[in-house]
Amino acid sequence: MLFVSSLLVLLPFLWMVSIAFTPQEQAFGDMSLIPSDPTWDNFARAIVEADLLPALANSLAVGAIAVITNCGIAVAAGYGFAMLPFRGSTALFYTLIATAAVPVSVTLIPLFLIAKGIPLVGGNDILGQGGTGLLDSLAGIVLPFIVLPLNIFIARQYFSSSSPDLAEAARIDGAGEFRVFWTIYLPIARPLVAVIAIFSFTAVWDDFLWPLVIVSTPAHETVQLALTRFLGSGNIQYGPMMAGAVIATIPVLLVFLFNQRHFISGLSDGSVKG
Repeated sequence: MLFVSSLLVLLPFLWMVSIAFTPQEQAFGDMSLIPSDPTWDNFARAIVEADLLPALANSLAVGAIAVITNCGIAVAAGYGFAMLPFRGSTALFYTLIATAAVPVSVTLIPLFLIAKGIPLVGGNDILGQGGTGLLDSLAGIVLPFIVLPLNIFIARQYFSSSSPDLAEAARIDGAGEFRVFWTIYLPIARPLVAVIAIFSFTAVWDDFLWPLVIVSTPAHETVQLALTRFLGSGNIQYGPMMAGAVIATIPVLLVFLFNQRHFISGLSDGSVKG
């Protein structure tokens, strides 16, 4: 049963890869998963005609920023909620998590106005007036992903299952709270960091709606926007389109493969501790 389920999940991906290596004129002439005359021409055409390289660079830059901020801020916030409770921290935590249930369509206009009204950026004055703010910029694209509430929730649940004895012993030895977090709990939280890194990167990389709203020039397009523009350019070229989709999938696979061991360990720890 597991094999059949895995095959059903992998079949569309295998078909996409097959079409990517199949010459355009033979794209639907042979339904075999292994092309009889494989070619790299589709990949070259996708890179050139869809202008994928700048879009890939933009998506990688935005993804890297989101990974760094979430692995730093979200992990630290989760540690604070779990190990350093304060008055009202529980109510604040659940209020924060509740924002994750708000539909994206509801937050689009407020986010757009916030990005446009950032002071002293994009020609704005100190009151956030007169310019474009973070509109049509990589900083504007990454703005909603700087700290994801889901990552704070994951970090808080992880640290809630950790023993406080290590922190108490370090405090007795004179260690400050930052040192306790940085030298004791963060090194043993590598699986957590890997999980948050993967979730953060895929959230930014796969997002289409927010970049579509905020980006107005090709120079700041993400890979999803570039592929959509290529798809809507007129005559649909399935071979190059599938090749572009394969190229866009590779970074996500690499991020998972590099963090696979820690990611699986994090899921296992969560299932045991939860």
